[in-house]
Amino acid sequence: MRVRKRLCGVLVVFLFIQLLLLPVAEVRANAGPPNISAESAALIDVASGRILYSKNGDKKMRIASLTKTMTAIVAIEMGQLKDEVTVPPEAVGVEGSSIYLKKNEKLTLEELLYGLMLRSGNDAAVTVATHVGGSVPGFVYLMNEKAALIGMTHTNFTNPHGLDDSNMHYSTAEDMALLSAYALRNPVFRQIVSTKVKDISWEGEEYNRRLLNKNKLLHLYNGADGVKTGYTKLAKRCLASSATRDGRQLAAITLNAPDDWNDSAEMLDWGFRHFAMKEFVQYGETIQPEPAVTLKEGVQLVTTNAFRYPLKPEEIPDVTKRMVMSESVVTEKMNGQIIGFLQFHFRDQMIGQVPLKVQVDTPTWANTNADTGADFWQQFWNLMAGGLFRA
Repeated sequence: MRVRKRLCGVLVVFLFIQLLLLPVAEVRANAGPPNISAESAALIDVASGRILYSKNGDKKMRIASLTKTMTAIVAIEMGQLKDEVTVPPEAVGVEGSSIYLKKNEKLTLEELLYGLMLRSGNDAAVTVATHVGGSVPGFVYLMNEKAALIGMTHTNFTNPHGLDDSNMHYSTAEDMALLSAYALRNPVFRQIVSTKVKDISWEGEEYNRRLLNKNKLLHLYNGADGVKTGYTKLAKRCLASSATRDGRQLAAITLNAPDDWNDSAEMLDWGFRHFAMKEFVQYGETIQPEPAVTLKEGVQLVTTNAFRYPLKPEEIPDVTKRMVMSESVVTEKMNGQIIGFLQFHFRDQMIGQVPLKVQVDTPTWANTNADTGADFWQQFWNLMAGGLFRA
């Protein structure tokens, strides 16, 4: 009897433990989107540009100093980092964050960009804008042009620093995510925003300026490597953050977020946990043509690059491939030419395409039955173009 009672007791404990464990496993497997304090937020995969998460992501909001992400990337792309820049009078004493520039002081554009992004110097923003754009209005025009090119359809800039000077200076979390991803693909920008401490010159002083990055996530979050903090009385706390783990980089935007540091960490964790990069084709992979396309003997179609895309496991079956060709018959005379694309669609949206190049197994010029010397050189240069100068 005692043995039976003990066995029953053990069984009850075992079943109780199972009941405790099962719900936890189910919650983790079906975890919903992150619970965050931000009024508006977005999470993006940097390489692909896919928005992984959005909360009021298309709501027009004030963005404070996240504006400086655009200021920096426009300056990097249109200016020369080693340019010597003279501080104009209008940059001295600009309200808010400052690196304490003096009238007619000289720094390089690169130094100013560190002051802009690490310490959020509004004086640095005006100096950069004046140097690169000729004037602040001229530079703002360049900012809005770049926004349009990136696809920021709900954004308008009126200044290079983000101070609350107008209701017409606004963006959205999703637009700022697109901008962050675009800027992070630039190695100069990436180097600047990932820097924790930087010394730059201070003309007329005995020591240099030491810039400590305001982005605390660089110290608090594993893999953090950007991007920008922001705050004004009207915009409240704003943050653009990024992190890289196992070769994957994600960027998060939070606007009007009382708990911005934890919001960003929660979003980034969620993105890394629930999405994985799925590789659909590799570089140089041979692709079998569709029935409507005929390949002559010794000819094949190969990819000119790989294609990877972030997906949840359950989303992978929703990706389909489609071949789009400019030729129905592919011959060896087309060697090295791009004659089509392998397109990838996720549900009803095209998410990418890979060019397809003609590749000949045995060059015609190596065959003793080659027709003429002219054909020899034509095939030779086709092979050079296709084999040495990859698309």
